[in-house]
Amino acid sequence: MAENEDGTEKSEEPSDKKLREAREKGQVPRSKELTTLLMTLGAAVFLYLFGDVMIRDFESIFTRGLSFDRSHAYDFAMATNLILGMVTHSILMVLPFLSLMVLIAVISPMLLGGWNFSTQALAPKLSKLNPVAGIKKMFSMNALMELSKAFAKFVLVSAVAAYFLWHSYEEVLSIGLEPTKQALAHSAQLIVEAFIFVTLSLLVVAAIDVPFQMHQHITQLKMTKQEVKEEHKQQEGSPEVKGRIRQLQREMSQKRMMQKVPEADVVITNPTHFAVALKYSPDEMPEPMVIAVGSDFMAAQIRTLANEHKIPIIEAPPLARALYYNAEVDRPIPYNLFRAVAAILAYVYQLKEGKSANAVDFHNLPIPKGMQVDEKTAQNEL
Repeated sequence: MAENEDGTEKSEEPSDKKLREAREKGQVPRSKELTTLLMTLGAAVFLYLFGDVMIRDFESIFTRGLSFDRSHAYDFAMATNLILGMVTHSILMVLPFLSLMVLIAVISPMLLGGWNFSTQALAPKLSKLNPVAGIKKMFSMNALMELSKAFAKFVLVSAVAAYFLWHSYEEVLSIGLEPTKQALAHSAQLIVEAFIFVTLSLLVVAAIDVPFQMHQHITQLKMTKQEVKEEHKQQEGSPEVKGRIRQLQREMSQKRMMQKVPEADVVITNPTHFAVALKYSPDEMPEPMVIAVGSDFMAAQIRTLANEHKIPIIEAPPLARALYYNAEVDRPIPYNLFRAVAAILAYVYQLKEGKSANAVDFHNLPIPKGMQVDEKTAQNEL
């Protein structure tokens, strides 16, 4: 089990944030053995398919370099052209092979950790120059594992190579009895076969190393329970901060709501505990809208603003309580309260037009039983 320097146990799996930060720092799982396997396997397959062509080209270059006439020996320009031709031929001969090796070297690391470019990993770190840290790293458990892996790989590859030589012992000895050209071709064939045979043994090494590197990467990034709590707190925010944010949001919402009170057509009150401001413009909206609601202090502010802007205030306690508990700001009034609100709006419009308003019993408006809230219940909830 992984532990911190202070001895606390890292028992929790790394979070997505931890993995993302590690990736930004260049910490991704990598397997050198996988890269080695793919490069040697690619080289073996290439030599198996095109080795005879490369040998013929090599033979041609070798022959050309050893067979030249007197003029080449005494003419600097001709000698130079001969050498440049041989060099160019050699480069063109090995260029496909080198290109394949570069391509495999670039692609193979991505198979395990994917593509990752980190500027943080490129930044110089003075801690890497600390000799004490370097010595500790040399004698760490990870260094011991790497040494064990290297020794096991050496033993495995040596055993496979020894088996191949033992199995091909007579064939190797027979090369000395063959003509030179045939011996070269036979030797090249044996070398390629040995290369492929030994390369396949690296499959075992890579099959062990890849899961080990994945496990090691996750183990190094594991977190303590306290680290998980701290990260969760950072992402979600502490209760105090969240509470403060909610308070500010409420204050901003209330401020915006109070700014709309002067636009109201009527304010319905309890009369002291609740206040609901309504607006209705037949040409702009199909239904009356609730633009502000409040209780106690907020209700008093709504009434004050209504008085300042000469907005009618109607004391209709049952309707005020029903709207307060069932309506939402900036939304139409509930459908079941249309009749009660319509009676009040008709009364207000009659007053605005200077007409004699019909008497309305504001304490007995048609309010559905499911929306009725008595005075005692409302005060208890407040």
